[in-house]
Amino acid sequence: MTTTLRKTLLSASILAALSFTGAAVAQEAAADASATDLDTVVVRGIRAAEAASLAAKRDEVTRVEVISSEDIGKMPDKNVADSLARVSGVNISAASANEGAFDENDRVSMRGTPPSFTQTLIDGHSVATGDWFVLNQTGTVGRSVSYSLLPAELVDQVMVRKSSEAKLVEGGAVGNIDIITRNPLNFDTGFSVFGSVGAVYADKPEKWAPQLSVLGNWKNDAGTFGVTVQAFSEERHLRRDGQELLGYEQIAADSAIAASNPDLAGVYYPTLIGSALFEQERKRTGGKLTFQLRPTDNTEFEANYFRSDLKADNYNRNYMLWGARILGQGNGQAPDPGYVVRNGTLVSANFTGVEGQQYGIYDEISRPGSKSSTEFLTLDGKWNATDSLTLSFQAGTSEGHGKTPTQDVAEWDLGFGTGAGWQLNGVGAADWNLGSLNTSVPGVAGVDYRLDWIFGFQDIDVEDSEDWLKLDGEYYVGGTLSTIEFGVRDARHERGLDRITAQGPGCIDSAGNVVPFDWSQPYWCPVGTQSPADPANFPVDYRNYPGDFANGIGGNFPRDIWYHSMRDLAEYNRLTNRDPVERFFFPGAYALEERSTAAYTQFNFEGDNWSGNIGVRYVRTEEEVTNYVNTDATDPDAITTSAFGPFKQVVTKNTYNDWLPSANFRYSLNDDMVLRFAASRTLTRPDFSALSGAISLSPPATEGGVGTGTGGNPNLEPIISTNLDGTFEWYYAERALLSASLFSMNIDNYVSLGIVRQQFLTIDNLHPDGVLIDYDLSVPVGTGAKVKGIELAWEAPIGEYFGAFANYTYADGETDDGSPMLGTSKNTYNLGAYFENDLFSARVNYTYRSEFYSGLDRASAFYQDEIDSLSASLGWKISDNFSLSLDALNLNNPKTKYYAENRDRPRSIYENGRQYYLNLRFNY
Repeated sequence: MTTTLRKTLLSASILAALSFTGAAVAQEAAADASATDLDTVVVRGIRAAEAASLAAKRDEVTRVEVISSEDIGKMPDKNVADSLARVSGVNISAASANEGAFDENDRVSMRGTPPSFTQTLIDGHSVATGDWFVLNQTGTVGRSVSYSLLPAELVDQVMVRKSSEAKLVEGGAVGNIDIITRNPLNFDTGFSVFGSVGAVYADKPEKWAPQLSVLGNWKNDAGTFGVTVQAFSEERHLRRDGQELLGYEQIAADSAIAASNPDLAGVYYPTLIGSALFEQERKRTGGKLTFQLRPTDNTEFEANYFRSDLKADNYNRNYMLWGARILGQGNGQAPDPGYVVRNGTLVSANFTGVEGQQYGIYDEISRPGSKSSTEFLTLDGKWNATDSLTLSFQAGTSEGHGKTPTQDVAEWDLGFGTGAGWQLNGVGAADWNLGSLNTSVPGVAGVDYRLDWIFGFQDIDVEDSEDWLKLDGEYYVGGTLSTIEFGVRDARHERGLDRITAQGPGCIDSAGNVVPFDWSQPYWCPVGTQSPADPANFPVDYRNYPGDFANGIGGNFPRDIWYHSMRDLAEYNRLTNRDPVERFFFPGAYALEERSTAAYTQFNFEGDNWSGNIGVRYVRTEEEVTNYVNTDATDPDAITTSAFGPFKQVVTKNTYNDWLPSANFRYSLNDDMVLRFAASRTLTRPDFSALSGAISLSPPATEGGVGTGTGGNPNLEPIISTNLDGTFEWYYAERALLSASLFSMNIDNYVSLGIVRQQFLTIDNLHPDGVLIDYDLSVPVGTGAKVKGIELAWEAPIGEYFGAFANYTYADGETDDGSPMLGTSKNTYNLGAYFENDLFSARVNYTYRSEFYSGLDRASAFYQDEIDSLSASLGWKISDNFSLSLDALNLNNPKTKYYAENRDRPRSIYENGRQYYLNLRFNY
């Protein structure tokens, strides 16, 4: 479905909803004026929220955790993902793939599995989403939802379901997270307004930014019609200081260096070591509109529209030692005597400067206009057809986008003859240098630094969309068999990137047209044209990294580094070729269409001290994946308009049929103790990018080298998990719980990562005319996996005003092929305490997560090291209508660290700093 058609459908649906609402109001006037009084769902304060959460958890037949809002628009944290981190069995991360962590938690997963195994719903339905970061738009990321698009003000309650039922939408192999929003008729007054105004301060960029959220609700006196309008606008500044080691290469056993230094044969060394500065301005805006109607006691209708947009302009700079260019996989310069090898890694090496030898390279990448968005429209209806039969329906559409329209790039060769050296210090910051090079100034253009290349994908708009219709029924039987539930659902999901432009340097004539390169000329361009390689066209002005850059991450490496402004870089990038036809990078384009049809039956039972259910869900999945692949120009289907070679479209179609049984049992030992047992077969599907993902390539640094990259596999089958869960819960006092759970998952068709070698036409500084080069691609492959573990949780009041909680999760995961399991942290725990009286409240939370495997990056492993986080909040009730709150995140200023196959191969370390949110809340 095209974007234009989808937006037309959205607009038409909104108008239909408004028209329907108007007609319904007219019906309401003729309806019985004696409407049923409604129970309020608003809970106020920390203690009331804790009590509501435990009550909801205790009454559920299935295994759930519940987070309740303390008040209208106030979750326990500014970030929904941070609130979820305190739930046993839940893990959070500040990165969705291998882009490195930022300051806001963005992905949620459960029980030692990848984020894509955890389904995120809003009011029980799917939501399409987008990612703002370019590597997540073109790399191996998929089904998981970006929480950066979901403000905490949206939430009334969050349900974390750890066991499955037949009636639940398939898609969560290990469970799902349902974000429940507010309904107009559930407010306790006819008209009310809630909101907050404030600011956030980030201590790394040392900047304030405004925060605003407002919710208004109205319902009629009869309680039969209501409207809720919510809007938010939230800005903040981000600065990430870091050091990045971008992969490792080996010294070939048959190379010249191995011949002269036999102990270096097969040894790994860092490809690049860099000082990385990332800066960004984020602005999240959007809102939600809800209409709710109960024209009679037996009917109810609801329409919801939500949209969230995240503007995320960003600028990334990385000033690097180029190990791959120095050592050249064993065919370059050998290290000076005194080098150190440990764990198969060249952890310490120095290189005396050789005239003409290049030791460094510098990337400046500006991304103005980067953004992400999500929206959905749903229409719901419910009809009590008889005293025994209730029917309901939902129709919905959702669309998400991840956009990077422009990347302004300059890659500079530098460090000629300066020498270089490094000392790797395990996980964390390395010591490194570029010899005598002065990093604070560019030097003489064309002499001290030269243009290497101009790269960067343009015109990226990854569209993610879903349309669905579901019909459900519940028949009341009575007795031991209390009810029978049944239903059907049909959905169509699409994801694709149909246009991607790989820019390169361009020769610009006097009319502003791009003309072909002339490689015989000194600056690659014909006489009379402007060339980006001509030093006369280099940006002139420059500035320097912040004076406190990377002060908190240790290590001795370049920190005072020059760079050009985003504006100057954009002006320089006018000397590029961005022709969408000639520079169409076909390996990066893809499309996927997925049709899923489901039907279920569920039987619900209850007795004096027990309850349970048993059911089965049937799911049919039809997939159609479109990829663009290399072909010969003589192929009748070949398209020959791209500079990257002839290509054609290849369509792969697959159909899968799966049966998903489930059973849940709840038994009350007495008034305070509950036992739960659950067994289920659940399904999720491989990431969209795993099935149809774009091919992303990193060319080799030297002639004869092998590049790296990522790709997809359209023949991956749905992931099936067989789950067992047993839980004991003891509600030993008011607002108190002690619980223990055992769980296991046996996973079929688990998606692991393997390496395959393919050739691609490569055009860069080393190969300006283009040549076929070998690449080792990290591609998804199917295997099996098992996860087992234990969850322990405790929470209780301490006296009248205090309370505390603690939980711990152990997860042990393994795959059949022996590779590490994605996302499995063996140990996760959370500690917290709070104080609350009639005027003041305070809360402190500590979260710890042990190391976990994050995947392959540049053909080497990528592990995130252990990380912890400390947050706190303070509240003051000024009056019944006003309160003041201060939320502080990342108080311990955590460092996010990554490493490769072993801890002597560090990959990166980042520091994002602390954030402080000050808000004045009001209600009327």
